[in-house]
Amino acid sequence: MSKQFLTDVIVETTEMAKATAGHLADAIITAITDEIVTSGRFTIPGFGAFVVRETPKGTRRNPRTGEKVQVKAGATVRFKASPALKAAALAGAKKAKRKAAKG
Repeated sequence: MSKQFLTDVIVETTEMAKATAGHLADAIITAITDEIVTSGRFTIPGFGAFVVRETPKGTRRNPRTGEKVQVKAGATVRFKASPALKAAALAGAKKAKRKAAKG
């Protein structure tokens, strides 16, 4: 999903001007980012949750060269899908598989 996609959905569903919808999309993305930075988590009920996970420092192997490399500790954002989203995705995958088998 891109900012443009989000803007287009807002324009289609609200009949809002495209420039205003773009500002709204920016505001939504900024609000989500601020919440993740502040609390370490952002949840959309029925969709899922974005959670900050700390990554430990340590030694890893470079897959190209096989050389051992020291990696700093850091953080990453993970997404955990809600049960409703998982069920919808599974139903969509099954439907696509049936459609491909027919064609």
